[in-house]
Amino acid sequence: MTSPAPHAEPLPPQMVLMQMLFGKVVTQAVSIVARFKLADQMAAGPKTAAELAGPAGLNAKHLYRVLRALAGLGVLKGDDGGRFALTPVGELLRTDVPGSMRAIATYVCDPWSWKAWGDLAGSVRSGQPAFDHVFGEGVFDYLGKHPDESATFNEGMTGFSQQAAAAMLKAYDFAPFNMIVDVGGGHGAILCAVLGTNTKARGVVFDAPQVVAGAHAPIKAAGLADRCRAEGGDFFKAVPAGGDLYVLKHIIHDWNDAKATQILKCVRAAIPSTGKLLLVELVVPPGFAPNFAHVLDLEMMVVCDGKERTEPEYRELLAGAGFKLARVIPTEGPHSLVEAVPV
Repeated sequence: MTSPAPHAEPLPPQMVLMQMLFGKVVTQAVSIVARFKLADQMAAGPKTAAELAGPAGLNAKHLYRVLRALAGLGVLKGDDGGRFALTPVGELLRTDVPGSMRAIATYVCDPWSWKAWGDLAGSVRSGQPAFDHVFGEGVFDYLGKHPDESATFNEGMTGFSQQAAAAMLKAYDFAPFNMIVDVGGGHGAILCAVLGTNTKARGVVFDAPQVVAGAHAPIKAAGLADRCRAEGGDFFKAVPAGGDLYVLKHIIHDWNDAKATQILKCVRAAIPSTGKLLLVELVVPPGFAPNFAHVLDLEMMVVCDGKERTEPEYRELLAGAGFKLARVIPTEGPHSLVEAVPV
């Protein structure tokens, strides 16, 4: 739940395990600040629990207990007057900051996400996604029928994309490309960032119709309406042709090998022989050192029958779809850029 202070005595094993077991408490407490936009209120300065509770329609005494716990965890800081302020960690729960994680912190505690994790044991027994067992359908079918939950999820994915985009632009040269197709591009955060620095390029954001509808406003707001369009479709059937770079961010990891290969084969059918494919993913490193890829891999297992893959696994997957892995480029963030070329 929290790390010991520098030079502190190591925690006893019982306390280490206890903190792990009650990680659910931290996740849900953080989600309260996100869900009720309390960080937006604290942006103007420290607030008491009563001052925060009123506008959000919350119980002040119970909210105080949540905020006190988060202050001890470094998300907030409290003073002797019972006022709470944001730390650099808490700042990321604001709506209006670059790389905001407010929506991510909300959707991970939405019932559709939280309930699936209650059946982790069932997933480990069956080898199938817990989500499908709990809800009777796949996660993307479910979200397609629940627009409110889908909106929060897509906002969270935009937050992920904004974080990844900055690291991508530092690690990869997009200048040689004239037409960039962002497959599964959601609301266009990645492509808008790339086109914003590559002024000669044009682009297409491609996703399911109900998702990509949310890309029109961001494209217009970025001043890219003359160089970028949003297009709806099914990437299991076909993707837009004519791109010399195809980008897929956090798409392949959502699917098992058979479905991932199907997506990649559709890209292979659309890409010219001189084109390039760029997968933006967490590549699992060798060994067992702590790595966020190991954690996100379990999310994929529970929610959508996907997985995080090693470099050899990506090489094999790409070969099965008509691509050759060219290189894996690390970024300053958790993502790597898996570059491939058609063969």
